[in-house]
Amino acid sequence: MSLSAIWPLVQTALELGVTCSLTVLALFLSYSMLNVCDLSTDGCFTLGAAVGAVVAISGHPYLSIPAAMGAGVLSGFVTAVLQTRMGIESLLAGIIVNTGLYSINIAVMGKSSLLNMNKTQTVFTKLGGLLADTPLAGYQELLIALAAAALVILFLALFLRTRLGLAIRATGNNPDMVRSSSINPIFTTTVGLCIANAFTGLSGCLLAQSQKSVNIDIGSGMVTIALASLLIGQTFMGRGSIAKRAVGMVLGSVIFRLVYTIALRLNMPAFMLKLVSSVIVIAAIAGPYLRTQLPMLKRRLAGSGKEGT
Repeated sequence: MSLSAIWPLVQTALELGVTCSLTVLALFLSYSMLNVCDLSTDGCFTLGAAVGAVVAISGHPYLSIPAAMGAGVLSGFVTAVLQTRMGIESLLAGIIVNTGLYSINIAVMGKSSLLNMNKTQTVFTKLGGLLADTPLAGYQELLIALAAAALVILFLALFLRTRLGLAIRATGNNPDMVRSSSINPIFTTTVGLCIANAFTGLSGCLLAQSQKSVNIDIGSGMVTIALASLLIGQTFMGRGSIAKRAVGMVLGSVIFRLVYTIALRLNMPAFMLKLVSSVIVIAAIAGPYLRTQLPMLKRRLAGSGKEGT
């Protein structure tokens, strides 16, 4: 297969990987830093896509980005309130919010399950017009996704070094110590989830505008994809500075999408892609553990071989 035939597939995987890496970075903040497993990711992703699409269709493509992020903040705030103020476990709170967002997303989309944006001006069509007749023509999706990911990584690298950012990290490590240090873990949890869900909403908004459509199921399985990408990123860059680890999240998302692309290229049926996601998650979680167990397994096999002789 020639490079000219392979590159479009790689470009699509890069665009999807970098765009969805914003959700992985959101999970990096909530799951890795704050130690909260937020299962509202699927609904929040769709909410950002729906709000961004509606605002863009109304003639405000640039306003769609802060609008989608604001919707994500509201979703994160509700999830945090359920956890911190109403005594609901984080897993259950995420499920409740995710379930409720399904109805809210339908309402935002005008009681429809599909929005078509083929004739809508988006941030991508705006940049595409500026890049016309240049060597970068046709790369507007990748450029905007890279710019958004770079800004989010820069924000996390700077924010998590501030006093509030350090308090959020400490809340994830030891909430009792944070409480004894006169820091309110309820506040830090709320801020962390609001910021994380803002990134998720932004990711949904950009994906919807790049695909020029929004389906009510656009965020289905996103938490699984993001978790797999996060674990892959941790495998490659599990230690180091916040910026380095955040870059690893983007790399993990791109690798995940490349695997998806290969699966599609092998003519795998579409209904099998969920199974592929599950296998990738299992490999990402079990891989490091099995690698640590490999020397012990070798010793046992060597010992049994000696006994047999």
